Amino acid sequence: MVHKKYDEFVPLNIAVLTVSDTRTFENDTSGDALHDLASKAGHRVVEREIVIDDVYKLREIVSKWIASETVQVVVTTGGTGLTGRDSTPEALTPLFDKEVEGFGELFRQISFSEIGTSTIQSRAIAGLANGTMVFCLPGSTGACRTGWNGIIGEQLISTHKPCNFVAQLKTVDVEVPLCPTRG
Repeated sequence: MVHKKYDEFVPLNIAVLTVSDTRTFENDTSGDALHDLASKAGHRVVEREIVIDDVYKLREIVSKWIASETVQVVVTTGGTGLTGRDSTPEALTPLFDKEVEGFGELFRQISFSEIGTSTIQSRAIAGLANGTMVFCLPGSTGACRTGWNGIIGEQLISTHKPCNFVAQLKTVDVEVPLCPTRG
């Protein structure tokens, strides 16, 4: 693969998925935060859904976005803990062509200063699949802000040096309608 270099900001098409058995668009503060952070960074939120914590329903939605010609980044929130219903890593890791192993490690390092040793209960992960970056964050709004502000936001800036994820993403030449903020 030829690495693309960018001299100016490239807005990306982002899909946001909330994984929860209880959240709705009216009370999905984590999904709202990710939508707002991505939009304020200059990116386009083109898809947004809420799905129950079910391995196959998660895979269905994320597989659709990975196969899409328009979605370049997927950010999920929820389902990364240790309870019986938490299944985001199990659902999505098999979809990755390559896992970004340092993402979870760095997330827990940054999170440690905020929540202490409780950070070890986070199974935040990331991977690349079909030219689509997939980031899986915990379900709390604070964790979403930590993940975006501490790692994701900077890595989705096409001019960030010495490297960023934008060069690895599929190119999108199609205008896609924005997904409205819900809630």
